[in-house]
Amino acid sequence: MFDDIILPRIWPVGVILFNFLFFLIAIPLEAYVFHRRLNFDKKSSTFYAIAVNLFSGVIGWLIFFFIEPRLPVQIKTELINYVFFNILRSTSTQGVLILTTVTIFFGTFLLKFFLLRILVFSLSEDFGKNQGDAPLLTRIQLSFLSKAQFQNTNLVTTTIIANSLSYTAITFILWVRTLRIFAPL
Repeated sequence: MFDDIILPRIWPVGVILFNFLFFLIAIPLEAYVFHRRLNFDKKSSTFYAIAVNLFSGVIGWLIFFFIEPRLPVQIKTELINYVFFNILRSTSTQGVLILTTVTIFFGTFLLKFFLLRILVFSLSEDFGKNQGDAPLLTRIQLSFLSKAQFQNTNLVTTTIIANSLSYTAITFILWVRTLRIFAPL
């Protein structure tokens, strides 16, 4: 089964380290937002932030490895130049990069929202309990439905705030990286 796997000769260590750095930045920021806005305790908000970021990171890399072989040669060359040398040669690639970045932002937001929603509702105490004796539409159930709708709206707002905050911090770090302030003369 694993006979066809060939390890690469050159590892993109910079990309691996920056991805690790992005997780180190995004997880505490998003955990803080989850703690403040959703009133989770610190341990739960950190767990949700770690789970959501790692799952979305893995799914993002799987999508990248699925799409990358299908890219045109010019975009592939630009991608390799950027990953290994931090250089964009073509000016037309910058427009594609902006479009791709916006798509990734909203795709990540949707993915994080659905993952957080699944985690919150599957790990809640009321999930899976049998409510056989209760009448169908009581005031308690109607208030629960309105509360669930409010919590769903609150999850959307919180996820967009957390995702925007982490992407802003990551964009700032990438911007500082391109300034080459710390590069040797």
